[in-house]
Amino acid sequence: MLRLGLCCIFRNEPIKFRRTTARYVLKHPVEQQRLHLADICRHNADSLMQALAFCSGHGIGAFRINSQILPVITHPQAGYAMADLPGGPTIIDMFKTCGRYARAQDIRLSFHPDQFILLSSPKKEVVRRALADLQYHAQVADWVGADVINIHGGGAYGDKTGTLKHLAREIRNLPETIRHRLTLENDDRVYTPRDLLPLCRDTGIPLVYDVHHHRCRPDGRSIEETTRLAIETWNREPLFHLSSPLTIGGIKADRRHHDFIDIKDFPRVWLGLDITVDVEAKAKELAVLKLKQDLKTLETDGTRERLS
Repeated sequence: MLRLGLCCIFRNEPIKFRRTTARYVLKHPVEQQRLHLADICRHNADSLMQALAFCSGHGIGAFRINSQILPVITHPQAGYAMADLPGGPTIIDMFKTCGRYARAQDIRLSFHPDQFILLSSPKKEVVRRALADLQYHAQVADWVGADVINIHGGGAYGDKTGTLKHLAREIRNLPETIRHRLTLENDDRVYTPRDLLPLCRDTGIPLVYDVHHHRCRPDGRSIEETTRLAIETWNREPLFHLSSPLTIGGIKADRRHHDFIDIKDFPRVWLGLDITVDVEAKAKELAVLKLKQDLKTLETDGTRERLS
């Protein structure tokens, strides 16, 4: 059964996740910092529950959690442990309650850390910071039951083959709490599915197939073949990404995402599959709900597709 996913934030719904910056936090005394951060973390746990309730009430089967749900937690100066925050254990319990609710409602949860998470970097400090951030994601993922922490391959650094070997070594050295959730996604500038699939097979890391990125950076394989090969890398329900490009001058060739999904951009081969499709569209929940309606009008082999 096809599961559509909402990514991180809302367009119209009054459900907001708060952020802060290290620069702002560090302006204040430590006690005030911790009060401020605890307030944001508590608010975000409550907002996550609201987001999950919205998904449950509107037949949206997956939700991507914003990576800043515990803001600046890994920052070298402004970072913190939850145990140091006023009411920290209670905030953790709030997240665990979200996880129980998500499981009860069959809502799949995932993370997609920011672009600076570069396990492929030749700089040890960059990899060290990436590992710290992945450890944070894995901790929250454990609380809420998220099964995917998705990252990009990063740069090629002048040697794509050598960089992929380096990335594979870093992946094999990851703690199991990260490894068993980690996924790799093809991007629109450097790494195609053809580049990543051998690494995914060798390391046991699933490929998150982004079909829009594949159209931007093709590799000679069809969507149909790549879908099949990507599914083979998963030991659980596959998760793919879908977006439509901005149309400029009547040409759909832009890397940037459109507000909505053009139904023509939805691969017909995905219909009828047991997969999660995260909808990466700027209109957020409006785009997911519109796509649900559009998909209901499609028929494959005379059978109307069921959606969750």
